[in-house]
Amino acid sequence: VQLQASGGGLVQAGGSLRLSCVGSGRTFSNFHMGWFRQAPGKEREFVAAINYGGGSTWSADPVKGRFTISRDNTKNTLYLQMNNLKPEDTAVYYCARQSGRYTDYLNVYDYDYWGQGTQVTVSS
Repeated sequence: VQLQASGGGLVQAGGSLRLSCVGSGRTFSNFHMGWFRQAPGKEREFVAAINYGGGSTWSADPVKGRFTISRDNTKNTLYLQMNNLKPEDTAVYYCARQSGRYTDYLNVYDYDYWGQGTQVTVSS
């Protein structure tokens, strides 16, 4: 399984970006997926998650109302639409696959495959 994240970049505060994560293999649609981020000197933190069918989503409080997670299983692709970006959103963003249907989407250790990360930088 490989996950390839893209879409990061430099944007001014208030701007938008859309991250994508393409997964290999034929089992992408069987797994819940998530986005995490890691800023310099900080631990990796949960951003958002989505269930395998795309019908249920969860977001961290700092991004609620601004970020939207979605997926297109026909394209093996996970998305993160980020609007009204703030300087504190600056981080490397990672997509990841949950290891099981009943694992904890908040727990970084319950994800078994990770993308390589894409840098998001928000200037003030």
